[in-house]
Amino acid sequence: MSLRLGTFNIENLMTRFDFSGWRNQLRQDRVLRLYDVQDKAVYQQLEQARLIAETDDTRQLSALAIAEADADILCLQEVDNMPALQAFEYGYLYRMVGNGYRQKYLVEGNDSRGIDVAVLMREETRAGEPIEVIDIRSHAMLTYQDLDLFNEELALTNQQHDKIFKRDCLEVELKVGGKPLSLYVVHFKSMSNSREGLDGRTGTMAIRTAEARAVRHIIERRFGMGRTGTRNFAICGDMNDYQEKVQVIGTRREGYRFEPRREEKSALDVFSGDGFAVNPMQRRDGMDRWTLYHARGPEEQHLCQLDYIWLSPALAEYNPDSVPEIIRGGQPYRTVFPPGQEVERFPRIGWDRPKASDHCPVVMTLELQ
Repeated sequence: MSLRLGTFNIENLMTRFDFSGWRNQLRQDRVLRLYDVQDKAVYQQLEQARLIAETDDTRQLSALAIAEADADILCLQEVDNMPALQAFEYGYLYRMVGNGYRQKYLVEGNDSRGIDVAVLMREETRAGEPIEVIDIRSHAMLTYQDLDLFNEELALTNQQHDKIFKRDCLEVELKVGGKPLSLYVVHFKSMSNSREGLDGRTGTMAIRTAEARAVRHIIERRFGMGRTGTRNFAICGDMNDYQEKVQVIGTRREGYRFEPRREEKSALDVFSGDGFAVNPMQRRDGMDRWTLYHARGPEEQHLCQLDYIWLSPALAEYNPDSVPEIIRGGQPYRTVFPPGQEVERFPRIGWDRPKASDHCPVVMTLELQ
């Protein structure tokens, strides 16, 4: 009995307009900066028109990426709310490509922008096995104090009573074809808003490390300390951290070279350090594990994995030959691909936008025991 499990940061699946750029240029879309708009009402009209025009192409491309992944269960990040998820699933995913997901789950979390994690599920796997939801639990209300995770490093930017998860850890207990599977859907703290003197990744790592420890605590509490290795669980989502990256050096005119680099420290060491969970992306070539292209000019470019399906040791051992697939056809043309990795882009993909998302969906086929 096989199951296709996927994860995708769909990037700002919103149902509302953000007019904060009227007063804060850092929040203003670049195209509106080309125009001298002196009236707030006119600005709002232009922003509405811009976003509506851009969104249709974007969501068609998001739907194509999801269709190519063809997951039975898809974990999503950056979803505004249930109406947004329903409108996208019916108006784009189902109508456009015929991939319907009738089971939809979302719990409002802690993100200041209102973006949440969610899960889309078919009623049956492609093999005809029923997908049954037994229970859903949000852990958005957990604080550092609750799990005794507060430390000196966190104290530089947080309080003991602050919530651990910057969005949520959504726990979904399932039976697929009668066999148990527990999912933990997350979207860890972004690599931004760091304290002074540190780069974004280093300055926010303590928060992501606490989030990873909290996920591990939840799983160990669920199954019992020392017993997690024999259970079926997967931790899915955008974890905003990496243990390795491919440095991209050069320019389009001069050409590129690619250098793989291992990071000395990562929040994700909490999962991998003692074999608590397995990252099956390690089964791919070291140059071909990336799910996001990051660039701030030619001096700062790299490819890295931010999107994960971590497997329990039992699931990893039972699926030794299953290799995650990375759907890159929705990437914009500015993304730099290492030699031999180029893919055919979806129709209407632009240089920077429209695109399916800044992230790539990840999906893999699993057998459950």
